Amino acid sequence: MVETANHQHALPAQSAPPPRPPTSLAVTRGPTWTPAEQLQQLQYCIHSNPSWPQTVLLAFQHYIVMLGTAVLIASALVPQMGGDNGDKARVIQSLLFMSGVNTLLQTLFGTRLPTVMGPSAAFTLPVLSIINDYSDRTFTSEHERFLHTMRTIQGSLIVSAFLNIVLGYSQAWGNLTRLFSPIIIVPVVCVVGLGLSMRGFPLLGNCVEIGLPMLILLVFCQQFLKRIHSKAHFIVERFALLFCIAIVWAFAAILTVAGAYNNVPERTKLSCRTDGSHLMSSAPWIKFPYPFQWGTPIFRASHVFGMIGAALVSSAESTGTFFAASRFAGATAPPAHVLSRSIGLQGIGMLIEGMFGSIVGTTASVENVGLLGLTHIGSRRVVQISTAFMIFFSIFGKFGAFFASIPLPIFAAIYCVLLGIVAAVGITFIQFANNNSMRNIYVLGVSLFLGISIPQYFVLNTTPNGHGPVGTPGGWFNDILNTIFSSPPTVAMTVGTLLDNTLEARETAVDRGLPWWKPFQHRKGDVRNEEFYNFPLRINQYIPTRFM
Repeated sequence: MVETANHQHALPAQSAPPPRPPTSLAVTRGPTWTPAEQLQQLQYCIHSNPSWPQTVLLAFQHYIVMLGTAVLIASALVPQMGGDNGDKARVIQSLLFMSGVNTLLQTLFGTRLPTVMGPSAAFTLPVLSIINDYSDRTFTSEHERFLHTMRTIQGSLIVSAFLNIVLGYSQAWGNLTRLFSPIIIVPVVCVVGLGLSMRGFPLLGNCVEIGLPMLILLVFCQQFLKRIHSKAHFIVERFALLFCIAIVWAFAAILTVAGAYNNVPERTKLSCRTDGSHLMSSAPWIKFPYPFQWGTPIFRASHVFGMIGAALVSSAESTGTFFAASRFAGATAPPAHVLSRSIGLQGIGMLIEGMFGSIVGTTASVENVGLLGLTHIGSRRVVQISTAFMIFFSIFGKFGAFFASIPLPIFAAIYCVLLGIVAAVGITFIQFANNNSMRNIYVLGVSLFLGISIPQYFVLNTTPNGHGPVGTPGGWFNDILNTIFSSPPTVAMTVGTLLDNTLEARETAVDRGLPWWKPFQHRKGDVRNEEFYNFPLRINQYIPTRFM
C-alpha cells in the first residue's frame, strides 16, 4: 500500500436520459464507471515520494529518456551548421545543462508539476533558416560558420524569449486557456503525443535489428513479466526501461564489435553502431557551460521573427503536456494563473538558454510525461532529482557522452510506448463532457483530424533545408507560418478553440463540461488549486488516503 493524495470532486448532476423505445432484444447491462478525476492505479502522486534509492533510480530513468531528444536534435542540426563531433558534444552538454536548470525552475516556481523541460523540435525550422542564410557566405573554416550560426541563434532566442515572458506574466495566456473546455483538451493532449509519431517507428526502422527487439522486450517485461511474481512486480514495473536499455545496448555493442555493420550504408552505420556518434572521443572531460560561450550574440530581425513563431508553438506544446502531466501526477487541471506563470517562466528559461548558447528553445518533454504513466509514479521529487543527473553529465562530458552514444533506434522504441501513453491520457478528459453530444463529436473530430492532417501537409512539403509550403517574398513571414502550422498541438488548439466557442457555446455549456471545468480556472475556484500549484506548498492542507 502506498500513501498518496486522492481527492474526489463532486460532478454536476446529469439530466436523466430519454426513455428508450421498446425492443424485443434482451440487453444485458455490464458494469458502469462514473467519471473519476484521478487515475486509480497511480502509486505515487505529486506530493508523495518513493524511497530515496527508488527516487534516484527513477530520476536517472528520466534523464535517460530526455537524453534521446537532445542527441536527436543536435545530431540533425550541428553538422548542417558546419560543426564537427566536438561541437556536437558541447552542444549536447549545453542542452542538458539548460534542461536541468529549466526543469528545476519549472518544478519549483512554474506549474510545479513533475515535467522535464527539454529541447523543443519546434525551433528546427527557424534554425534551418539561419543555417541557409549563412550557407552561401564565405568563412575561413566550417568551424567559423558554426560559431557564426550559433551566435545568431543566441540572439534570436534572447529576443524571442520576451514573447513568452509577456504572454505569461501579462496573464494573456491564462485568459486564452479560460476559453478551453474538456472538448478542446482532448485533441490538444492527444496530438501532443501523436504529433511526434515520426520519432517512433519511422526512426526505429532505421535499425530494425536493435529497435524492434527493444520495443518487444520493453512491452513484454513491463507488462507481462511483472505478473510472474508479486514481489518483483513493482521492480519490473518501475525499472524495466533501464533493464531493457542495458540488454539491447549490450546487444548492439556486440554486433558493432563483431563487424555486423562494416559493409552497410553510412546511414545504417550511424543508426546501428554504438560508436557511430563519435561522442566519446570528442567530448571534453570537464567543461562548465557559461554565458556567451560561442561569442557575442548576433541580432537580425528576420531571424528573430522566425524564432518568435517557434516560441509561440512551444507555449502551445507545453500547455498540452502540462494537462497530461496533471493527470499522471494526480493533480487538478492546471488553473489559468498557473499556466500563465509557467509560460512566463518558460520565457525566462529561453532567455537564459540564449545567453548560454543553447541551439534551440525549451518545452515540456512529452516523453518524460509518458514515463510518469509507464511507471505509475507522478512524484515531483523524482523529476527534481533528475536535474542533478542532467547538470552533472553536462559538466563531466565523457560520462555524459557514454550514455549519449545509445543508438537512436533504442530511444525510438521507447517513444513508441511513451508517446502513445500521452496520446491515450488525453482521451480521458472526454469523461467530463457529454460523450453522446453530436455537437461535441463534431468539434472533437474536426479539431483532432485537422490537428494531425494540416501539420502533416506542411511537414511533407518542407524541403530538407527548411523551406515550407508558405513561400511569400518575406522569409521571416514564411518561417512564422510554416512553424505554426507544422505544430499539431498549435493547430488542434486553434481549431478546437474556435469551433468550441462559436458553435452553440452558451446553449451547450453543460454538455461541454464547463460546470466541472470552470472551478479549476480560477485561483480560488477549488481549494486543491492552492494545494497543488501555489508556492510555497501548503503540505498540511491535503488529506492522504491509501491505494491498495
